[in-house]
Amino acid sequence: MATVLLHGEPVSTCGELPQKGDTIAPFTLVGTDLKECGTCCCSEGKKVILNIFPSVDTPVCATSVRQFNQKAGSCPNVAVFCISMDLPFALGRFCGAEGLEKVKSLSAFRNPEFGEKLGVRIVNGPLAGLFARAVVVLDEKGVVLHSELVPEITQEPDYNAAMKVLSC
Repeated sequence: MATVLLHGEPVSTCGELPQKGDTIAPFTLVGTDLKECGTCCCSEGKKVILNIFPSVDTPVCATSVRQFNQKAGSCPNVAVFCISMDLPFALGRFCGAEGLEKVKSLSAFRNPEFGEKLGVRIVNGPLAGLFARAVVVLDEKGVVLHSELVPEITQEPDYNAAMKVLSC
């Protein structure tokens, strides 16, 4: 278990975030079109940024989606997956209203085991069941190049650290 803060109060996750050099097992989530999307068909041999967060309906989560759309969206050979337990409708509504087309929003509502596998499911506190804020950067084979479990859920991730390992 890892501990992060929510407005200064400790909350626990179900495990530990994968670290540099670990391999992420393939996963399947649901796209805004309600179709299942596995890592193979979504990433198409690209490096991948997993932007994991509690809910797109919160200001910091929304900002992270916007920032990765701007920063990583222009990187060649990089796919950005914005992942939460939000329903695909909410994710699609947000990205559509914001005009965000360089990120792919994915929901774990059918596949909550994603949060278990990556150790990001919050197990206590007011956000129990949602995901802690984290960023994981993978190479084309699913090997972790960078990972960050943001220590305070209400803070943004370190975008520059994620982008640095991509050399964009």
